[in-house]
Amino acid sequence: MSLRLFDTAARSLVDFQPLAPGHVGLYTCGPTVYNRVHIGNLRTFVWEDVMCRALRSLGLSVTQVMNLTDIDDKTIRGAVAEGLPLREFTDRHIATFFEDLKTLNVIPAAVYPRATDHVPEMVEIVKKLTERGHTYESDGTFWFRIASFPAYGKLSRIDPSSMKRGARVADDEYEKEDVRDFAVWKGAKEGEPESALWETELGKGRPGWHLECSAMSMKYLGETLDIHTGAVDNIFPHHENEIAQSEGATGKPFVRTWLHAEHLIVDGEKMAKSKGNFFTLPDVLSRGYSPRAVRYLLLSVPYRQKLNFTFDALRGAASAVERLESLDARLGERSGAADAAAASEAFVAKVAEARGAVRAGYEDDLNTAAALGALFGFVKEANTSLEAGQLGPADAAAARAFLREADGVLGVLPEGADASLEAEVEGKIAARQEARKRRDFAASDAIRDELAARGILLEDTPQGVRWRRKG
Repeated sequence: MSLRLFDTAARSLVDFQPLAPGHVGLYTCGPTVYNRVHIGNLRTFVWEDVMCRALRSLGLSVTQVMNLTDIDDKTIRGAVAEGLPLREFTDRHIATFFEDLKTLNVIPAAVYPRATDHVPEMVEIVKKLTERGHTYESDGTFWFRIASFPAYGKLSRIDPSSMKRGARVADDEYEKEDVRDFAVWKGAKEGEPESALWETELGKGRPGWHLECSAMSMKYLGETLDIHTGAVDNIFPHHENEIAQSEGATGKPFVRTWLHAEHLIVDGEKMAKSKGNFFTLPDVLSRGYSPRAVRYLLLSVPYRQKLNFTFDALRGAASAVERLESLDARLGERSGAADAAAASEAFVAKVAEARGAVRAGYEDDLNTAAALGALFGFVKEANTSLEAGQLGPADAAAARAFLREADGVLGVLPEGADASLEAEVEGKIAARQEARKRRDFAASDAIRDELAARGILLEDTPQGVRWRRKG
């Protein structure tokens, strides 16, 4: 494997090697669950799914952790506005999030930790930061002192020397280049609902938004992560602050490789409800488009480029999916029960060439456009050979096997469920193994029980963990 990724911190392509040979610990910033996610959010989540699938296709196992931010300024405002306890309010939006992921054939992450379930871990980080001199307290709120962390700004390239001494920001989100001390623990304020407050050693209050991801990522993946991802708007302040508080607490490098996805725009403009170009997945599907076409469009542009969402482009994506589906059906009819291993030597060489070109695309910073270009070159050649009657049953079987293999990453053909299930189960097995290494047997048992409830049985053997369907 020769995988190169564009590391945001280095601003360059780097050769990627995980800390543990063959295994990637991946943390992907999940949604803030105060409303239904929009298609711009889904672009990032689909890209992260394709990334996990691509890494697995390159021979790596992946443990993906995606947080659910269910406590911050936005969720509290939403719960108060609807007169609901925080948990009840966020549960509804978590449900629609999972519904959208399932509709778009996204393989579930190994773990979806909720921020509200990890407040004790957050309190421990604040205590460590305080012991190391990184915080100060004012009216029950603990602030991270940026001046105490000389490396601040190394991800975003923002200059902290421009900060006014003593300047602070209490909001969970603030404007780019507004470099100020930030709250890691917020003391309780009058009018805040009890469902959003905790009694802790730090006093009564709630965690700051940035602190949540540090606590959850390090709990499930260790103090140094292989890859941390999110959209470009997470770079500052969120990810910059994550670095400061994580490295400030542990004294260790927090993330080895940072990856950030560019925004989705609609008809060349930023999405805004006032412009009438703001879409959720149900909005798009209500116009008669298939989830597979939406997924294809979202993955068709390399993640570091803006994706211009138009309905013309969506129609083009639907046509591309139809081409793949049509070829898959024709190859199935031609191959019958033929053995792909008996394909002609010349055709096996063509399949190997196409497979190598697709792989090269993924090895080049997960370049989905290059991988798709190589795949559709093969699709054109296979269609031409079928029309000319040049593909025997065994060749057709080999072509279809490769098409299905490629769809293990793309996830747009209608019968890709088995490949998706296999990747999902392998991800959860990897997460269970990591939990056992940490001697976190409660987490290990929870993963095993979850799979068992779905009819997937695990068997620990001297050769490793095996799984099978019940019955």
